[in-house]
Amino acid sequence: MTRKSLLALTCLAASALCAPQALAGDTVVLREALTVDGAHVTLGDLFDVAGDAADAVVARAPAPGSRTSLSVDYVRQVAAENGLDWANAAGVRRITVSRDSRMVGAETIAEMLEGELFAEEGQIHEVRLSNSTMALHAPVGSSGGPQIGSMNFDPRSGMLVAEITPYDGGQPVRVTGRAFATVDVPVLARAVASGTEITDADIEWVSYRTDRIRPDAVLDPDQLVGFETRRALRPGEPLRGYDLQRPLMVSRGELVTLVFEAPGIQLSVRARAMEDAADGEIARFVNLQSNRTVEALVDGPGRARVGATPSASF
Repeated sequence: MTRKSLLALTCLAASALCAPQALAGDTVVLREALTVDGAHVTLGDLFDVAGDAADAVVARAPAPGSRTSLSVDYVRQVAAENGLDWANAAGVRRITVSRDSRMVGAETIAEMLEGELFAEEGQIHEVRLSNSTMALHAPVGSSGGPQIGSMNFDPRSGMLVAEITPYDGGQPVRVTGRAFATVDVPVLARAVASGTEITDADIEWVSYRTDRIRPDAVLDPDQLVGFETRRALRPGEPLRGYDLQRPLMVSRGELVTLVFEAPGIQLSVRARAMEDAADGEIARFVNLQSNRTVEALVDGPGRARVGATPSASF
């Protein structure tokens, strides 16, 4: 073999060794967190690469706030077509991609509908959505917030149906639920024991659904302040007339002054109360002098008054 032939073989061998390195793709590793902002999933979203390969589209992104799965083989094929070598050393079977969004939760949606109901009905309502975990999603970078396109409300059943557009140009989303009229109710701000006189400081106001308020609930604070509790009461609950009484001025068995009044005549004797009574209530008393039982009007602590009526003789 001539020296010239040997040189040609050496060059050919060197070329063969170098060719695989030049043609092989750049080795890449799949990102751990696959969340995209835009409408497409690119190789740059999946792998830490730059340049033209990063902009290569792999698939359409899922709707804002949702996720999709990509085939491992398909991703490997697209990567190879763009000069990237993904060996899938971790043995990934499916690639899950989530799409970021501007989210509006169920609580905000309910508040929007409550505001719309107040504007239309002139009354405060509590809205309960059929899907309490629902949320509206808008693409990152989109303009405008959620807007109520239409709303239908049946006051008798409380059923509510609305169409809400999550962002400017977005598709309307149908929302259903129920709305309940509410009213502010005076309640106790703290637990109180039986026989406690209620003051202004004991009262706070809470919003209550009208369908949950008993017919005998006390809604006027003037019917609370100055009254005593008949039993121990818990805070935050509407009170009933049965729960309250005027402060007792006379207790059963107590000695009181019994006064008889008539035109030009006023007599007083000692008597014993036969029952508890508050100011302005009629109770029975035993006149300790005559041992007669009479009815008298309690008009102060330890005092009752007998007039021409309705009591029997003094």
